[in-house]
Amino acid sequence: MAVNPQTITANKGYLGGLARRMVSEGVLSEDQAHGAQQQSQKGGGSLIAYAVEQKWASPKRLAAVASREFGLPLADMASIEVDTALAQDMGEKLLRKHRAVPLYRRGKRLFVAISDPSQVHVLEEIKFATGQQVEAIVVEDDKLGKALDGALSAVDAANLSADDTGLEELVLESEDKNEQSLDAAQNEADDAPVVRYINKILLEAIRRGASDIHFEPYERFYRVRMRVDGELHEFAKPPIQMASRLGARVKVLSRLDLAERRVPQDGRIKLKLSAQRSIDFRVSTCPTLWGEKIVLRILDSSSATLGIDSLGYEPEQRELYERALARPQGMILVTGPTGSGKTVSLYTGLNILNTEGVNISTAEDPAEINLPGVNQVNINPRVGLTFASALRAFLRQDPDVIMVGEVRDIETAEIAIKAAQTGHLVLSTLHTNDAPQTLTRLLNMGVAAYNIASSVTLIIAQRLARKLCPECRKPADIPRVELVKEGFTEAQIDAEGFQIFEANGCDECNNGYKGRTGVYQVMPVTEAIGRTIMEGGNAIDIAEQAQKDGVSDLRQAALRKVAAGIIDLKEANRVTVE
Repeated sequence: MAVNPQTITANKGYLGGLARRMVSEGVLSEDQAHGAQQQSQKGGGSLIAYAVEQKWASPKRLAAVASREFGLPLADMASIEVDTALAQDMGEKLLRKHRAVPLYRRGKRLFVAISDPSQVHVLEEIKFATGQQVEAIVVEDDKLGKALDGALSAVDAANLSADDTGLEELVLESEDKNEQSLDAAQNEADDAPVVRYINKILLEAIRRGASDIHFEPYERFYRVRMRVDGELHEFAKPPIQMASRLGARVKVLSRLDLAERRVPQDGRIKLKLSAQRSIDFRVSTCPTLWGEKIVLRILDSSSATLGIDSLGYEPEQRELYERALARPQGMILVTGPTGSGKTVSLYTGLNILNTEGVNISTAEDPAEINLPGVNQVNINPRVGLTFASALRAFLRQDPDVIMVGEVRDIETAEIAIKAAQTGHLVLSTLHTNDAPQTLTRLLNMGVAAYNIASSVTLIIAQRLARKLCPECRKPADIPRVELVKEGFTEAQIDAEGFQIFEANGCDECNNGYKGRTGVYQVMPVTEAIGRTIMEGGNAIDIAEQAQKDGVSDLRQAALRKVAAGIIDLKEANRVTVE
């Protein structure tokens, strides 16, 4: 017998079949069941997805209850391979809207994985759209989410691999080139197999979360490598005969001069996957003995809007950074090697400051992340647009916040410091090993000690470390004496629940690691450190004073993440042992 929705709304004590079953089996409390039911009725979403989001019960228990309530089979989504053709037939819109993944077809019956079978309308809409009799299979909500991401990636890949796609799906952004020569180059490079192959590489790099793609020619072979979680992995070895065609295709997409192979070139590609999602690639070519090596840096603007919580700062470090950002003037410097995440740290700060009432200008070489609301300038020394000249222009345009991609010379440093002393907040980067060395580097560049002490407010030194996969990490058995040698204190080792882990490896990760986190030394320039600078102290003197002020060095910060089970000792040694 159908129940009138108005009766449900009027009678707050009513619980539908699935919600009632959850209460009777002790999976949810009565209040939780009412809350989940009301939320699903209000927003049209899934009751189970809401319960999982609130962490009221495990996805496994919720799936088991739903399976029993509706008499439907329960399957482990992790052990099922999604049929790409079926996902493409179902379409991106249906996949996203209904959070359902097609598994397989038997005759005129289509078997679909869902986590909440109480959403009868989902099955009806899929039936109408596909013309098939739809059968539901219950799976865990979290595993369904992962499978859905894979299915959407497969649909994107299939769309971009179609013979008639080519440049229609690729929106190009670069400097203007000679259109006639570009058309001629395009005719040479745009044969369908090469188009599909390059598209496949770009999409696979995005799917794997790679930061860079390397196209590398050698005398007897050609290889493609991807940097995932900071390490390069070989992806493919296409035939050496394809080398020139693959290189030409990438150069066409990035609007580079195909005829010029003697000097390095730089360009950009904007890959549009769908109406809502696009990815930028920064392209760099370099002539080698056996042809042009091409490296693509993957620039995902969403990385700057993830929020400071996702970067890995300790609570006290985050507070220091946010306090420095809240100041109306001063200089914040971020330091570390190439690829240590300095740009993301800076842009996360800019994103916090990016409001209607703040005028922000950046000078970069080149601008890696597009942030609406920020005035971004690409440095071009060939035409006289240097960091110093851009800074001078910014100071005439009523700025509140200025970001300089890198302090490379005394001229840029002096202008930036002057700006920090005259009512502007300045953010920039330097290449030094740790925070204390940053101050001595400025001294060595020729900046006066009193200018450094009065303008620099905060220095962040950082590294990126690979995180242990939470699904497969295993306890590490390391003798106490070795832990002490590595730098752990007796108090840390004796703390209740102290346990360090090491990498293992599973289907969910890359050899035991999954994702990266920042390891930080966040050093405010206190009055005591300022006096040390004024008195001519070196990096060791500044480091000693920072320790007295309670600032952890990079090694101590890394060991805290080891003790928390986030990274392993091997990774801590890799990123912090000089």
